[in-house]
Amino acid sequence: MAGVDRLRLTAPLAVRDLLATIRFALQPADDLSLASLLVSPLFGLSQDDLYRIGFGRKGSLWDALREREGFGDVRAALGEILARADFITPYELLETILSGPMQGRARLLARLGAEARDPIEELVNAAIAFETEEVASLQRFLDWFDRGDVDITRDPSAPLDAVRVMTVHGAKGLQAPVVILADATADPERGRLTDIDWAIDPETASAPVLRPRKDELSGTLAEQLAATEKSERQEHWRLLYVAATRAEERLVVGGALGVRAKGEPPAESWYRAIEDALSGLGAEREDDPLWGTARHHSSTGSGVRARKARVRAVVPPPAEPEWLRRAPPREERPPRPLAPSAVGRDLVADPPPSPAMRAAADRGRLLHALFERLPAVDPAGRMAAAEPIAGGAAGVADAAERAGLIADACKIIADPRFATLFGPDALAEAPIAAVVGGDVIAGTVDRLLVTADKVLVVDFKTARRVPAGLETVPVHHVEQMAAYRAALAAVFPGRAITAALLYTAGPKLIELPGDWLDRHKPGLADEEQILPLGG
Repeated sequence: MAGVDRLRLTAPLAVRDLLATIRFALQPADDLSLASLLVSPLFGLSQDDLYRIGFGRKGSLWDALREREGFGDVRAALGEILARADFITPYELLETILSGPMQGRARLLARLGAEARDPIEELVNAAIAFETEEVASLQRFLDWFDRGDVDITRDPSAPLDAVRVMTVHGAKGLQAPVVILADATADPERGRLTDIDWAIDPETASAPVLRPRKDELSGTLAEQLAATEKSERQEHWRLLYVAATRAEERLVVGGALGVRAKGEPPAESWYRAIEDALSGLGAEREDDPLWGTARHHSSTGSGVRARKARVRAVVPPPAEPEWLRRAPPREERPPRPLAPSAVGRDLVADPPPSPAMRAAADRGRLLHALFERLPAVDPAGRMAAAEPIAGGAAGVADAAERAGLIADACKIIADPRFATLFGPDALAEAPIAAVVGGDVIAGTVDRLLVTADKVLVVDFKTARRVPAGLETVPVHHVEQMAAYRAALAAVFPGRAITAALLYTAGPKLIELPGDWLDRHKPGLADEEQILPLGG
């Protein structure tokens, strides 16, 4: 009903049809759910169709449907639902039914009217809310939904091309072009209270008592009854004001006269009050071409008009735009920063880090810090300078292990083979950024040496295992260095870019040839694919 401002979500037919779809997806042998689904607006079969499918069957209704000739589109749609039931969330299933090829939302609204829109959207919102708190499975959602009483509050002020049937209380704050007071001849005297709340004295709480007869009224009981009746009559006239002021263009006042009315509206009715007010304003009676001649107690035969109504132009509904059913174009992906350490394809399932793995990561972090700071220190003072770096709050607590770590770092820095890397002209922890193939490559290289005609980039690897040669270098290390090399080629065009890996456990420096790196250069923009929704 269009005028209902609060609605139990399990009541609307549109919600029941969608829930029947979920029940069928979970249990195809549920004949009742499938029968309800087949004759719903989602599939639109008639009762005769359902009879032809189900009558005389030996198995389930789903088995009978698969064996009957015809109904191919229905079988295909139901089969698609079953195929995706184990791999789809409640929200995805509902949205696929409503907005996908089935066009369930359009079918439900076409059959059930615009008032079905709010329950449908609230069911979708309920599925979203469920998935934020629970494991998103169809069975758990259905169980959660069936166990709860979900009420939705509808906005009665929203524009709606429908007749709203509302109480005067519910119409407070609203307006409509035409308002009909369909029961304005009710007599408030006949709706008097049958009981009242009466307090014997101000010190005691009130208690409900039956309405007394006139000869039983006295004292505070009579006062309480009089106050209650006065309050009720004031509310009666306040509600008339609310009802009469809801109309924007036309107010229609009517009602049925009972047997006891004797052809006259009750003196305290809304009808009589409005009629007396218009008569006092000098309003004339005239026949109304829309409502016809209304016979009432005065036998003059026509409705009363206070003013002419404005004629509103009929605006035809807009045509459906051609792009509405067309697949959206692929969006251009804007450049986004990519760290070379994350460029490589991660094809290995990493287990949760063990204590040994965390210790190795800490060791690598400390070695990188020592390689960054110690080369600028005089060789004689490197051991002392390394102590606060490796032994601080985030360092190595064991003195022997810490001493070994410092000794390894100093040995590598002093090694003549790596003198160029740790010389004064080399940059430590140098940030680089460049656009490569539509991607912004941004990162920090461990060591960078730039000369007039060439560039050397070296990355430190602190793992215990050292590759035997170029062929055994991990692929993700190669892809990382290929990204560094491609970025530096964009930054320093025309210079030879040389890349190498220094495995500190050897120590061993492995130079990576240019043609080797070219086979692993970044190609993310061409490799990425955008999957369709639900695909």
